[in-house]
Amino acid sequence: MNKILLTLAICFSLLVNAQTGKYRSEKEKVNDLVHTKLNVKFDIPKSQLIGEAWITLTPHFLPTAKVTLDAKGMIIHSVTLNGQKRPYNYFENKELIVDLDRPYNKDEQFTIYISYTARPELGLGREDVNQKGLFFIDPTDEDPTKPTQIWTEGETENNSNWFPTIDSPNQKTSQELLITVPKSFETLSNGILISQEENNDGTRTDYWKQDLKHAPYLFFMGVGEFSVVSDSWKGKSIDYYVEKEYEPLAREIFGKTPKMLQFYEDLLGVPYPWDKYSQIVVRDYVSGAMENTTAVIHSDAAYQKAGELIDENKQENVIAHEVIHHWFGDLVTAESWSNLAMNEAFANYGEYLWFEYEYGKDYADAHLLKEKENYINGNNYHKDLIRFQYSSADDMFDQVSYEKGGLILHMLRNYLGDKVFFTGLKKYLIDNQFGTSEGHQLRLALESVSGKDLNWFFNQWFYSNAHPKIQVSHTVGEFEDIVTVHINQAENVFEFPLIIDIYESDGRKASHEVWVDGKERSFTFAISSKPNLVLVEPTGTLLAEIFHTKSLEEAIYQYKYAQSYKDRKQAIEIIAQNQSNKQAFDALTSALNDNSHKLRILALEKLDLVNKYSKADAISIVEKLAQNDPYTLVRAAANITLAKLMDPKYINHFVNSMNSKSYKVIESAVIGLYQLDKENTMLKVDTLSEDVKDNLSSILTGYYLETKKDKNMPYVSKHLIHGLFFIQDAKIANQYMDAFEWVSKSDSEESIANLVKSLSDAGLKYKKYGADMAGINFLRKMLEFQDIANHSNKEDIEMIIRKGMASLLK
Repeated sequence: MNKILLTLAICFSLLVNAQTGKYRSEKEKVNDLVHTKLNVKFDIPKSQLIGEAWITLTPHFLPTAKVTLDAKGMIIHSVTLNGQKRPYNYFENKELIVDLDRPYNKDEQFTIYISYTARPELGLGREDVNQKGLFFIDPTDEDPTKPTQIWTEGETENNSNWFPTIDSPNQKTSQELLITVPKSFETLSNGILISQEENNDGTRTDYWKQDLKHAPYLFFMGVGEFSVVSDSWKGKSIDYYVEKEYEPLAREIFGKTPKMLQFYEDLLGVPYPWDKYSQIVVRDYVSGAMENTTAVIHSDAAYQKAGELIDENKQENVIAHEVIHHWFGDLVTAESWSNLAMNEAFANYGEYLWFEYEYGKDYADAHLLKEKENYINGNNYHKDLIRFQYSSADDMFDQVSYEKGGLILHMLRNYLGDKVFFTGLKKYLIDNQFGTSEGHQLRLALESVSGKDLNWFFNQWFYSNAHPKIQVSHTVGEFEDIVTVHINQAENVFEFPLIIDIYESDGRKASHEVWVDGKERSFTFAISSKPNLVLVEPTGTLLAEIFHTKSLEEAIYQYKYAQSYKDRKQAIEIIAQNQSNKQAFDALTSALNDNSHKLRILALEKLDLVNKYSKADAISIVEKLAQNDPYTLVRAAANITLAKLMDPKYINHFVNSMNSKSYKVIESAVIGLYQLDKENTMLKVDTLSEDVKDNLSSILTGYYLETKKDKNMPYVSKHLIHGLFFIQDAKIANQYMDAFEWVSKSDSEESIANLVKSLSDAGLKYKKYGADMAGINFLRKMLEFQDIANHSNKEDIEMIIRKGMASLLK
């Protein structure tokens, strides 16, 4: 292509694929951070930090006599250099611009001292409440249900709300942090705890130090009353900071961390470089978790009871995500937020890699399929993976940078093969360690190892958008000696390798790899007889929506012989729609014994036992699963299936199941028993612990609403908001609206207090997601409640609305 045509093509591409927002470049480097030393203490009731900072810098290349530091919303008390006060300008409560005593040259270091007060609650220098960087939780000790805590959240550029720095991901600095706190508090920061000194005023000063450099957004500080549960790995401290109640469960929640560290170290061939690995769980956290170097923070969603953990540790993927970040994100950091996928795509794919290692390919593939659904349902098709145009850096944190990024890495791994892929990752990490990177550096590392040109892959997947949508059909030749597979890309045209499996008889297959490089392509293969199944993309690797109509016979054959989780799941879903056909029902029955417990659950959920007397064999299998399956989640699903039969012979089984340690098994037993004997079921429910009953809120709230007994109102009021906002069933939603009026019009102070608190908690959780469906639904419901309030004389309702809305919108 000549230069004129190339320029026109590029311009057209930019118009078609334009991202929203203005162009965002890497932040220019005038000075480089070298070392950061902080000495901080707190005025906790005022939610303020009193700090001293010693910032050591050097000119990046050209001589400079000026330094600009990010310092948002602070009171600057003094600025000195070499013990002498220096003139400075504090620009718009955001930037501290300091005049140096002379021009400094490259590699010549200087240290600026700053005395300051950080006031994150005032919102000076920022727009969003979640960008305040430093968070004081219940600082005046007014909420008896919350402990007083202090914690930080630096991503994207929020740590400059509590210490002056160059708040950009392309900066790296070592650090020291002295934290003065009441003696009863524990502290956590990056690196190693060097010393603890008690002071005469009832406080203690903890000294944390990290010699290895990392980005300013990864600085962390956590303070509060925590139990510290200690573990170790290869001589390094592995600590879990949890509230006292969860001390006995900390190892069950986080205990696989050492094994994860060893797994990723072995897989990547790059030793874990940091001094320790600590994790802390805090209240009112603004996200899910954050990979602060050696000091990971988790939201209280990490807290789970023993009865939940026996079913599934729902935080395990998050724990794995943050562990692998210590290579991708902390050791090698995306040079700009445009390149966020160089952090998050790897962390998301790290979840798959861990699940594949720990639980097998079916389990990992089920996770990958869910990630693909999240991306497709997110409707972010117009966004490039690496994109230089966005409105706010926070916009980069979406299903493209995370889910799609991980799916793209999975394709790249499968295209190159494991040996090349992981050797290439090792080279990428070593070449860029303690530095920054962009997408092309990954490409160059993989090209160096593989010997392949990968521009076509990166241009298509990293620097462009959308994904293939493929229509598949096939035709068999007149003499049944050939089959032709037709591939049509409905929208965007991609190029990719594609595997097509042709099954002829008894599960025997011929596997063909082809290259798709146009909107319409047809591929013809020799066969010896009419194929029983043509299976396109059997590995589940390609990020695409594939539309290929299958007959019932083909679906049954596919379930029996296809190997991937994706294809077995697809077959079960087709088969389940045709259960009046005996062969289909038999095939679905066989899926009750699938090697994947997730597919056993799917089969149980789909199984139709109408005309149960003719389906005795299937019922027998369900009974065995309910009693003996090694997975409690399968036993619970089997109980739900048995409950649909409403057969009194299962009463004893359901009663015995209520003694299970598994919350899901107990819940399923309550559902089954309730169908048969409501009164005795509720009597047995009354004997359950409060922890168990709280975990059964989705069903117990509905049961209690059937009778609306005053004694159950406090329980209903605690769990009402979840049903109002997050249960999609319209009938149930109406029932919860009715319950809201029941509670709000009552004279029960306890119930009203519970309702106000649950509204406040929901508002805190979803206020930062105002643009997504959860936030929109929350606001819509709040407006409905406001309408109720406007037509009511009850001050209680208005109080609920006022507090809930204030929590959401402040």
